[in-house]
This record gives sequence, C-alpha cells and structure tokens, in this order.
Amino acid sequence: MQMDLFSLPDPPAQRDQIPQDSRVPIPPGTYGDLAELGSDCVQCQRCGLGLTRKNVVVARGNPQATLMVIGEGPGQNEDETGLPFVGKAGQLLDKILLSVELNPDRDVYICNIVKCRPPDNRVPTPEEVAACIPYLHEQIRLVNPAVILLAGATAVRGLTGMKDPITKIRGQWFDWQGRQCLPIFHPSYLLRNASPERGGPKWLTWQDMQSVKRKLKELG
Repeated sequence: MQMDLFSLPDPPAQRDQIPQDSRVPIPPGTYGDLAELGSDCVQCQRCGLGLTRKNVVVARGNPQATLMVIGEGPGQNEDETGLPFVGKAGQLLDKILLSVELNPDRDVYICNIVKCRPPDNRVPTPEEVAACIPYLHEQIRLVNPAVILLAGATAVRGLTGMKDPITKIRGQWFDWQGRQCLPIFHPSYLLRNASPERGGPKWLTWQDMQSVKRKLKELG
C-alpha cells in the first residue's frame, strides 16, 4: 500500500524554537517536568515583554500542592526577585492563606497568567497572554492541582475566557477541565479597599477562603 505523503501530520516543532516564536505551539505533554518548562521560560522571547523584563517569574511554592493560585502578572518586586507575589500584595496573599492554615511554601503553588512584568504594571495584552498561556497550561498539567484560585479578573479571563467582572463572579465555584476553580479578589484590590466592614471586599474574601478550606477538606 502506497503511503499518502500529503496526509502525514506536520513534524513536531523543535524545543529550541518554542521560547523564540509565539507561532510555535506548546501542545500538552511538551514538558516532562517543571525544570524543563522553567528553562524555556527563562529564555523566552515569545512576546515583547521579554525585551523589558529583568527576570522571568515562573512560580513559587510546592509543585506537589493540591491548591494553585494564579494571578495576573509580575510587578516591580517580582521582576527584581524572579518570584511571584512577593511585594505588598504577595505579603497580603500569604497572610490570607495562613489565616485558613495554608502554608504558602508547603500547601500552595503560586504563579501568574504571564511570566514577565508588563511595563508600568499595566494589564497584559491579549497577544501577550496568548503567547504565554501555554506555559501556564503545562504548569497546571504538571502540578495537577485539584483546586485553582483565580486572583482577579485578568486571571479569570486569561485562563477561561470569561469576561464577567470579578465583583460578579467572585466566590462562585465552577469546573474547568476537571478542576474546581474559584475567582477571588486580587490582593492588590484588597490593599486599596481595606475596610473590614461586613459585605466589603475584605469580608467577602474571608468568606471565600472559608469556602476554599471546606473544598480542600471535601476533596481530601
């Protein structure tokens, strides 16, 4: 039987092309472990953010954690240290996690929609998100969390495509590819709205974290 050469699939892209060209796909299963993924992220020039960053910000926390927290993108402190959520918003995130007995180093894996700081901490563009999001998909596959917290509207939109305001969807659980996801306020929003009054963002976040604690207990 003669093989139809025109029906053969395209050969897989070379790994060394992935960090250099956003047109090169990153299909599921590309990376065998997080170290391989991190190596490509450090070299990455898939979008213009690679030209202005100081450091690539991949993740911090436990790669075996049941809980993943996804934020928007690195800020100045994160760009300088190479670690996500280490500025004032990150310090508040750690306090929020500790308030429900979740150790940020042991119980959580923390990352962002994009791995490089957008200039002036602006919201990443759709093109920047599209170039970077395949790395996040691979992180989710490799870490395999049961629960994902989406901190802020950019995280929700970047991962799921949902465009609802965070004030409308926060605190509402939904399933995404077999994982339980919960939108919450970004810690930077809480810094700007710090009143503990009932019904305010800080009070609502406390309710959300109690829900997270119950969900993790339910899932074992």
